[in-house]
Amino acid sequence: QVELVESGGGLVPPGGSLRLSCAASGGTFTGYVLGWFRQAPGKEREFVARISWRGSRTAYADFVKGRFTMSRDNAKNTVYLQMDNLKPEDTATYYCAAEKNLFGLGSSVTSQYDFWGQGTQVTVSS
Repeated sequence: QVELVESGGGLVPPGGSLRLSCAASGGTFTGYVLGWFRQAPGKEREFVARISWRGSRTAYADFVKGRFTMSRDNAKNTVYLQMDNLKPEDTATYYCAAEKNLFGLGSSVTSQYDFWGQGTQVTVSS
């Protein structure tokens, strides 16, 4: 069992930056692909980014490429999502999720993930 705790959300103006964090509480990220997803009101949860368990590979949704960067620090059992040049359409609740996967880059499909955090709200508005 891995408990995930997100932090770092908030209100920023368009063009601003935020860094989200996701920490493992009471467990470890060893052997897990970690992903970030988001869900805006009235919309389905969608994939944002994911990272292999050793941190050597990443994948991003097209709408965040060049603006968001995902990284992880396995010694701290923490993953990060650096979000730059934020747009109003990035407004959503952002969720961290873990998929047991030792060798690959995992999936962008929500049903493949085993554990989820409670989410952190990101609002981009002037």
